[in-house]
Amino acid sequence: MAADEARQLPAELTARSVRSTLDQETLAEGEVELRQGNLTLSADLLRYNAATQWARVTGHVKLRRDGDRFNGTEAEFNLGSREGYVLKPEYYFERTGAGGRARRLDFVGDKRMSARRADYTSCPRDDGTGTPDWVLSADKLELDFENNEGVAHGAVLRFLGVPILAAPVISFPATDARKSGWLPPLFDSDTRGGLSVSVPYYWNLAPNYDLTTTPSIASRRGLGLEAEFRYLGSSDEGHLDVHTVPHDRVAGSERHAYDWAHAGSVGGHWRYDAQVMRASDDDYWKDFANQLPSKTRRLLTQAGQAVGHYDFSADWSLDTYASVQGWQVLQDTEAILPPYQRVPQVGVRSRGLIGEPGAEGGLGLRWELELEANRFELADRPVNDNRPDGSRVHMIGALSRPVDEGWGWFTPRLSFNAASYRTEVPMEGGRLEAHRAIPTLSADAGLRFDRATDWFGAGMRQTLEPRLHYVNTPWKDQSTLPLFDTAASDFNAASIYADNPFSGVDRVADAHQVTLGATTRWQETDTGVERLRLGAAQRFLFRDQRLTPEDVPGDKRVSDILLFGSGSLWQNWIFDASVQYGAAIDKPVRSIVAVRYQPAPFHTLAGTYRYARDLSEQFELGWQWPIYRGESKPGGSACQGTLYGVGRVNFSMRDSRVTDALAGIEYDAGCWIGRFVVQKTSTGASESTTHWMLQLELIGLSRLGSNPLKVLKDNIPGYQLLRDDDAAPLPKTPTP
Repeated sequence: MAADEARQLPAELTARSVRSTLDQETLAEGEVELRQGNLTLSADLLRYNAATQWARVTGHVKLRRDGDRFNGTEAEFNLGSREGYVLKPEYYFERTGAGGRARRLDFVGDKRMSARRADYTSCPRDDGTGTPDWVLSADKLELDFENNEGVAHGAVLRFLGVPILAAPVISFPATDARKSGWLPPLFDSDTRGGLSVSVPYYWNLAPNYDLTTTPSIASRRGLGLEAEFRYLGSSDEGHLDVHTVPHDRVAGSERHAYDWAHAGSVGGHWRYDAQVMRASDDDYWKDFANQLPSKTRRLLTQAGQAVGHYDFSADWSLDTYASVQGWQVLQDTEAILPPYQRVPQVGVRSRGLIGEPGAEGGLGLRWELELEANRFELADRPVNDNRPDGSRVHMIGALSRPVDEGWGWFTPRLSFNAASYRTEVPMEGGRLEAHRAIPTLSADAGLRFDRATDWFGAGMRQTLEPRLHYVNTPWKDQSTLPLFDTAASDFNAASIYADNPFSGVDRVADAHQVTLGATTRWQETDTGVERLRLGAAQRFLFRDQRLTPEDVPGDKRVSDILLFGSGSLWQNWIFDASVQYGAAIDKPVRSIVAVRYQPAPFHTLAGTYRYARDLSEQFELGWQWPIYRGESKPGGSACQGTLYGVGRVNFSMRDSRVTDALAGIEYDAGCWIGRFVVQKTSTGASESTTHWMLQLELIGLSRLGSNPLKVLKDNIPGYQLLRDDDAAPLPKTPTP
């Protein structure tokens, strides 16, 4: 309800006794309660002047307004102007879940108030008299909710009785809306840069764009500056992040990096996006790992694309696209083979249906067509890298006729892959140009069986789905053609039923084979929840394969066996497993087994075993688990809190060493959370970086220190925040 509307509503008064003089003073005693709209005022004694609309109350004063509460010994309040005061108040703000005490609190209308000798905390006070674990005290506190401004004069923040932050004047947002001002300082420490301190300043430039600047100083490297600019338009949005160290004392040079990302749409059919990431030097990813958002920190992308989508009918769509893609490879040795740049890529994709199945004259044929042109170049070519720059135009098409009767399906498919190449230097064989076209005939078929069963007394529905996939592709010599964007696909439940074991365009394997497999699932009858899935598949070749993912002609007539399974056999347990079993060597070739136990919130234990014969063998263990639960303190409602252990360890069984590790503790005291996390990350065969993160989260106020939450969420399967992520100093996206 709007404030002006609330003031116009009639006031309702109840009490044990009421005496009133017409149009003058009203005196109410005993369990007095005065209501007007969203305002409630209660006390032992009330005097109200109808002419001036002033109400004066004493004894057990309680004032409620929009969910906020103010309790005191005496108060005066004007029902018309919403002005007044409360003496010795205890107050609580619903929007933050925190409150405090003051000597006097004054109301200046609906949107402003000020308090003298005030404090603020979300922690309970034992027996109502104890000292909170954390408290922000101020000589004077001013809150302007209309302009979203809070000012604390003579402010001191104490934690466990120790002052940790003090300032003559502190400005902060009075609501959860955005406001310009200094944010809490950040502290960070690692073995490469030492201890660093940074203090962000948030600039609320406009409703749809903002800026955060963060000056910093590191004990080993010196001064630095970060800046994040965010913007949001009616049809586009983006951000620009910049980090610079003008003179890194360790490296003896200037260091910097930037990340710009933009995305938007035009006209309802076209969307576009771009991202440009760049770092000053090859060692930047080691020294400033947290500044690079790339999942592949040593491979920074510079790309942009535009895609237009058109639906001409329910059975015909068209996509046109154009893009450029480049990379910056960060490496001090030539250990990484850089990928090709696409400068540019232009293409058209279309798909449709020729006649609805079952309709008169409907063929039910589905068609797909892709026509694309690319220019490939290597920007940072390593020594002895003889891969050629060049161009490729390709066309890929397919025609299929799916049939699905519920109990089974059958899809015959005829496809082709045609490509034309032109290179700057001769390919193997001496040619500058080459062309090839390869057809493929395939058929995919399967059956669906199901039956009712039970599992430890629970009703289940079990399915059995045998599947057959046939492929016939003739051999075409492609050994002299360049490899621009093609690699062998991983051996998994999706690729084993694929027509081509390669991803990309440059290689099409010859094959005359059939893949046989089956999947069985157990689903709960009542809920449909899948409790278990098991499957197996294997290829059988009718002729030797000359072009293989291993780049070695094969005479094996049977492939490795793929075994896979996933589910939750027991409550709170989840597993996922995949095994590639070598039929020729009668031993496992690759395997991944993952198990997670998650019996309750904030309880997770996850283990993953990874094995690749003659390459690697690793075991990962991640956890978030309570290791101590405090008891309630005698005579009070406060709790001593819960201590959690968190971490992840990656151990190389082949090398008998820990490659990466993360370990820490979280202490949840109810009104504050403390986190201490140590992360060790390998940056080379014999070197690593250790990063210490310490954070104090004051519920209802803010977070102090370095933020380990993203590290914990990215590394620990099933990790949960002890609180909703609402204490961050900035909203994730500016709102117009």
